Amino acid sequence: ENLVESYFQKEGLVKGVDYFKEMYISDIESRWNIDLSGISNQGKAEKRFDFVIKTANTIYGIETNFYTSGGSKLNETARSYKTIATEMKTVKGAKFIWFTDGAGWKSAARNLEETFDTMKHIYSIDDLENGIIKEVFK
Repeated sequence: ENLVESYFQKEGLVKGVDYFKEMYISDIESRWNIDLSGISNQGKAEKRFDFVIKTANTIYGIETNFYTSGGSKLNETARSYKTIATEMKTVKGAKFIWFTDGAGWKSAARNLEETFDTMKHIYSIDDLENGIIKEVFK
């Protein structure tokens, strides 16, 4: 999270203005008057995003993680985020982004590929270093 946040700040994003840390769906809904019930099981599940970035036209729910080794946690996370991304596609004005990296993905390449096929916005540390924030959050 700290690494990703440092790239937000390098691009001039201001915490509490342009981006928000550890924000719950209910807070997003009330702050920007958007219905995210499709990703919260009609309000029954209270998802918290690591970050939220608000641009003029879009609210981005962002998750971050780094895996030093493979295993069931990595696989379950990939499945979970694939589901969130699919559900977010039904919400006008909202998108889901996942920043992930680490050697753990080498042993889980098939799961990552499956998630890539569903999600448009999966990025690595290399993507951050090469300016993906400017591209995505125009």
